[in-house]
Amino acid sequence: MKKYDVYGIGNALVDTEYEVDDEFIAATRWQKGIMTLIEANDRVELKHLLEQEHGHKVIKLAGGGSAANTIVIVAQLGGTAFYSCKVANDKTGDFFVKDLASVGVDTNLTQDREPGVTGECISMVTPDAQRTMATHLGITQSFSVKELIPGSLENSTFLYIEGYLVSSPSAFEAVLKAQSIAREAGVSVSLTLSDPVMVENFKDKFDKVVSLGVDMLFCNEDEAKLWTGTKTREDAISMIKNVFPKFAITCGKDGAIVSDGKETSLVPGVLTTPLDTTGAGDIFAGSFLFGLCRGQSFQEAAALANQLASLLISNFGARLPTEIVEAHLKQSFLQGN
Repeated sequence: MKKYDVYGIGNALVDTEYEVDDEFIAATRWQKGIMTLIEANDRVELKHLLEQEHGHKVIKLAGGGSAANTIVIVAQLGGTAFYSCKVANDKTGDFFVKDLASVGVDTNLTQDREPGVTGECISMVTPDAQRTMATHLGITQSFSVKELIPGSLENSTFLYIEGYLVSSPSAFEAVLKAQSIAREAGVSVSLTLSDPVMVENFKDKFDKVVSLGVDMLFCNEDEAKLWTGTKTREDAISMIKNVFPKFAITCGKDGAIVSDGKETSLVPGVLTTPLDTTGAGDIFAGSFLFGLCRGQSFQEAAALANQLASLLISNFGARLPTEIVEAHLKQSFLQGN
C-alpha cells in the first residue's frame, strides 16, 4: 500500500481576496474571469489601486496555489498527501508552511528556505461569483527539480501536475522529471490544464507532457475546447477520448463529464447559489482523486467532487474550512452515502 494518495507539484501562493464590482474590473486592464501573471511592480500598483484609491478591504487571506488547494482537500477528506513547492523565508512563506501542516499535508519545505518574496495571488471577486486573478509568482517561479522528493513521489498512488508550471522553464523541467519518476515507479500521472490562457500560450508544453504519458486529464469545458481546437462540447470530448484513457471535464452547473476509459458519463452538478467560483476545479480534482483512492467508481468520485465543489462556491475562498468538510462527511455518513 502506498504511503500517499496524491503527490502534488505546483505553485505556492498566498491568496488575497477582495470583493469588487464590474465597473472596477472594466476600468482596469484585467480580463474578467482570467488569471494574469504580473511582475512585482504590477502587484504593488494593483494593491494600491484596490486599497488606497478604491478603499477595498481584504476579505480573506489564505494559503493558495491551484494544486495546493487540490492537495489540501485530499487531506481534509482523510486522505494522505504530499506537496512539493517553493516559498521564501519571509513571513508569507512561514504562513504558507504552517497552513499546509495544519491540515496534515507533508511537504519538502523546511525552516532553511531561500531569501526572496513568496508568491501571491490577488483575487478580485465580482457579484456574479467570477474571479479575476492577478498572480505574482515571486520565488515560486524558480520551482525546480531540487524541490522534488523522489522517494515520496514513488510511494504515491497519483502524481498531480499543476498546469501553471509549464510557464516557467525550471518548473517545466521539474514537471518532466516528476513525470519520469512516476512512470518508472508505476504511479498514475494526472494533469490539469489549469486555465484557458495557459492552454492558449503554452499548448506546445502541454503537448510535450501528454506525449510522455498522462493517465488522467482534468480540465473545464473551455480548456477542453481550446486544447482540441473545437467549438462544441461533444467534439472536444470526442478528440480527448482519442488521447487520454481517463478524464474529467467540469461543465459548471451542468456537472462533470468523466470517463474511466470504458464508459463516459455526465454526472449532474449540485444546485447552489454561487458566491465565489475560486478554486472550484481544484477542489473537484482533489475530491475526485480521493474518491478513486477509496475504491469509488468514476461516477461516484465525480458525485463526491461535485458536492464538495458546490459547497466551495457557496462560500468565499479557494478552500473549504475543515469544519465544513467534516460536517459534510458526517452528514453523508448519516445518510448512508
